[in-house]
Amino acid sequence: NTLPPCLLLALLLLAPALPAAPHERGLIFNLDTGELCLQSAQCKSGCCHRGSGLSLARCAPKAAEFQECSPKSIYGVYYKCPCESGLTCDADKTIVGSITNSDFGVCKDPRRFDGW
Repeated sequence: NTLPPCLLLALLLLAPALPAAPHERGLIFNLDTGELCLQSAQCKSGCCHRGSGLSLARCAPKAAEFQECSPKSIYGVYYKCPCESGLTCDADKTIVGSITNSDFGVCKDPRRFDGW
């Protein structure tokens, strides 16, 4: 039971085109910082960031303590990234702010006392 020569040749020619490990990194998901994105679920960081309404969105790191942030949004793209794990975004969480995407705040550690 051997493969016909033409089928064997076709397999050898196609082998380099096949992904070595399909789970390594997709074209749409698991994107690195700086890569173009359409929504945050595509980014390793969980933040698809756009500088302005006219700029292209790119994956960006989440906001660190004392940096500007947006609370989690119903939209897939942020003007300010949400906070790193363990931090909270102290922002205006009104419905108007979330609709206009202007509910920015500052990342804070909830375990820290305000006076410190």
